[in-house]
Amino acid sequence: MLIVWCVTGALGQATSLSDNYQQARNLAFEKKDYKAAINLCQYILQQDAGYTDAKILLGRLYYWNGNPDSAIVILDETFAQNPANADAALALADVHYFEKDYTQALLYTSKGLAHNPQARELLTRKATILAALGNYKHAHQLTDSLLVTEPGNSQLQALRAQLKEYSYSSRVEVTYDYTYFDKQFSDAWHLAGLSYGTQTKAGPVTARISYANRFATKGLQFEAEAYPKISKTFYTYTNIAYSKDLPVFPTVRAGFSLFANLPKAWEAEGGLRYLHFDDDVWAYTLAAGKYVGNFWVNGRVYLTEGTSRLANAYSLTTRYYLKSADNYVSAIVGWGVSPDDRAQAIRLNTASNLKTFKAGAGYRFTLATRHVLGINGVYENVEYQPETKGNQLQISTLYQFRF
Repeated sequence: MLIVWCVTGALGQATSLSDNYQQARNLAFEKKDYKAAINLCQYILQQDAGYTDAKILLGRLYYWNGNPDSAIVILDETFAQNPANADAALALADVHYFEKDYTQALLYTSKGLAHNPQARELLTRKATILAALGNYKHAHQLTDSLLVTEPGNSQLQALRAQLKEYSYSSRVEVTYDYTYFDKQFSDAWHLAGLSYGTQTKAGPVTARISYANRFATKGLQFEAEAYPKISKTFYTYTNIAYSKDLPVFPTVRAGFSLFANLPKAWEAEGGLRYLHFDDDVWAYTLAAGKYVGNFWVNGRVYLTEGTSRLANAYSLTTRYYLKSADNYVSAIVGWGVSPDDRAQAIRLNTASNLKTFKAGAGYRFTLATRHVLGINGVYENVEYQPETKGNQLQISTLYQFRF
């Protein structure tokens, strides 16, 4: 009670619970003082346990303050007591949406719309959730119908623009990687790729041809990869590549991973990679990633057979999404050579346990919905012979056309 008295005292003497509620909203939305707003909402509910608006606000505040479990508990209770309350349904849908639990988010928008079929915010949120679930056609139809009556709604206009991006099922992509060495090699490495990908019912599939000039030798590699879906929780990564041009490329490169979409916006991965040079190389990978607001953070480790032959690899990657899945800035820090790095995995064809440190950043963005551009730079300090290190800089570029 002392904490609440201090909060309300600083704001002036409250004359009613309604005044307190407006003060809590001001603390939350204007001053971003979530803890003080939580205290005030809790005081209101001590006076009137059935104050629905305060309960809904408290649920949102719990989430904004980093307590999603508490948010879901109080919002579930509020919705159960007031199933016709559109704000309660919307708040629950929002929490589940931001926790990447899209199925539950869609469930609560549907329940809310059953009682409030014309609720604009619920309809808008449903379109957003349908897009997150990959149901772009239905999401686009719903967004267009909403824009008929609200043509100036900037939120709906932005959503329709994103849906237009996602509606393209095929893409052609061109990539180029340039690697400069200050000591290890006198000539730079060049790697260019051309790929075609499309979205199928089973998941996205891609065919790729790569050309490289490294070790003063040229070569080609042919590759196919796919991300088949198993269920709403699990999907896989499969890859196979072949080249007759050793040492420019490994003769065979293959990979498999199982992904799991976990609660609270977590994702886990376990898999293996295979490369054949003159000998076989096996690597096992474990990774965990999490979405935190607009950030995605992923930690990964590659464990290789025979640590006297190859160094294990570790990396930490983060992305900050700007407006869609193809608009983000990224950063990476890592140690060792990744078998998934098309430009550098050839360095695993060595008999030495050599050390590597790398750090880099990138930017990927869309132009006019159909075009995606990307640039990435990575600095590496490489022990290319025992106790002998050199520096290298890799610049990677990408252009993608979607149709």
